[in-house]
Amino acid sequence: MKVAGLGFKKDVTLASLRDALAAAGGADGLAAVATVSDKADAEALKLLAHECGVPIKAIAADMLAGIATPTQSQLVAEKFGTGSVAEAAALAAAGPRARLIAPRAVSQDRTATAAIAEGDGP
Repeated sequence: MKVAGLGFKKDVTLASLRDALAAAGGADGLAAVATVSDKADAEALKLLAHECGVPIKAIAADMLAGIATPTQSQLVAEKFGTGSVAEAAALAAAGPRARLIAPRAVSQDRTATAAIAEGDGP
């Protein structure tokens, strides 16, 4: 199961999410996209999921806390207890033995990040 984790700013656009996902390796073979639950209803994310033909996996913020990620953002660490929302969401949604196959990539406008994990599912 391949999952793209996405982190993004409140005013993110579909183009920015597409850009971050492309930078992380693209949508081929994805089973789902994932993000922190309070952002799972974002219109741009819904449009991306629809475009990719995959569901959105909403991950509770407390589930992201403590997930070790190879990239680190001080702001994200303070707010969520993990270094990268994109990497942590991808790992959490792909299952307990998931591994990152593409670390966090940032959109050109810096409003979105994406990472891809592969695992056995929840």
